[in-house]
This record gives sequence, structure tokens and C-alpha cells, in this order.
Amino acid sequence: MALKHEPTTPNHSAQDALRVLETVAGHTTGVTDAELTRRTGLGTERLTPLLRMLRREGYVEQITDGAYVTGDALTRLGSAHHREEALREKLQHTLDRLRDSVGAAVYISRYVDGEVTITQYADSPATPAVNEWVDFRSSAHATALGKSLLGQLDHNGRRDHLSRHKMARLTSRTITSDKLLLSRLESQPPTVPHLDLQEYAVGTVCAAVPITAGSTAGCLALSLPVEHAHRLRQAADTLNRNAAPVLLSLAI
Repeated sequence: MALKHEPTTPNHSAQDALRVLETVAGHTTGVTDAELTRRTGLGTERLTPLLRMLRREGYVEQITDGAYVTGDALTRLGSAHHREEALREKLQHTLDRLRDSVGAAVYISRYVDGEVTITQYADSPATPAVNEWVDFRSSAHATALGKSLLGQLDHNGRRDHLSRHKMARLTSRTITSDKLLLSRLESQPPTVPHLDLQEYAVGTVCAAVPITAGSTAGCLALSLPVEHAHRLRQAADTLNRNAAPVLLSLAI
């Protein structure tokens, strides 16, 4: 089951960030902004926000002369010992911050062994998680995160999934035609968030953006009560702009 390889903004940001991290890691005594620009080929306008993000996430630190060295977060994730625990803690911290910045519950979902899986999420009393009244594994056709994951598969992968999961009508807005769903997935630009406008549950709207790490399709999603639907597209754009740290943690 192959993934479609189409670039997205978070993917590009994560790739550039990895280049910066590799360069910093190769200079144990520190490396300056100017040296990073020369070695990575990234201009100042690109490098500056990347370094700001990497410092905020704890992947790099600045020492007294202004040079950059690797940070504690990179050390923990780079260690085989307790890496899984460190990754989960790092992702949860990032999700908590994303939840607060977008004002919505946020989720990481991955397509593992032919099934939709939510691996982590962050909610709060003010930003409650969606009620999973129908198993997400069997409702990919109706959810933003499901459509985002299916959108990253090739045509045969999508067909295979839909052959195993009947497209049930969950609300009056649910798409139940595989032909229509496949057509919409095919025409969806890779950088445009997938939306769920009360297709999974009445009273809830959702959005999802892809975060493909390696050969596994993944996405970052958010949910809002329908009374906040007017905020959905702006929240989705914020989610997309801030997806790179999540993807970077998965890629390290």
C-alpha cells in the first residue's frame, strides 16, 4: 500500500529543520547563524524562524557567544534508552501548546496496518475532545482525520480501505458514495486542510492536515463545537503552520 508523495508545508519545514539539527549536531563546540546559513543553504529569512522554533522546542540552545549547540530535547529523543517515553512526552507537550494556541482539542492520527489510529490527543474542559460514538477505524469516510489519512494513500490503498469499511451514513451530511469520496480525495490539494462539517457527528466540526513521517501516513487534527464553526478555517491554518514541530519529533 503506497503513499502519495506530494510535499506539504509542514513536511518542508521539518526537512529544513532536520538539516539545521544535523549541522548543529556536527559541531559539538557550537555553530553560528552565519555558518548555519552557509552550510545549510537556507537564507536568513528561512533560518531565523526555524531556529526560533528549534529553541522553543528544546532541540537547540544558544551558548554565551551566541553559537548554537544541541538541546536537551534532542539528546533525549536521540537516545535509544527510553526513547518511546521521551517521544510521547515531547509530543504531548507540543499538543498541549497547540491546543491552547488554536483553542480546540487536537489529535495525532496515523494509518497503521490498514487502520486509522489516534495515537495522542490534547483536550481540556474548555476544548473537549469529540465523542467517539462510532469507532474512528470504521468512519474514515466521515472524519477530517480519516479523509486526510486516506488522501495520503494511493488509489489502490484507498480502494482497499473502503472495501473493508462500509461507508455508513452517520449524519445527514455524511458522504456514502465511494465514487464521490474518491473523486474529492483525488482533487484535494495536498496543502489544503481536510474538513468535517458535521459529517461524523452533529454538533462537531473538524479539520486535519497531513504529517507524513517515513512510510506511514499521519495527520494532525482539531475539533470544535459547531457554534465555533466560524473559527474552523483560521484554526486549521494555525494548525498547519504549527505542524512542523510534531512532524520533526516523529522524524528524529
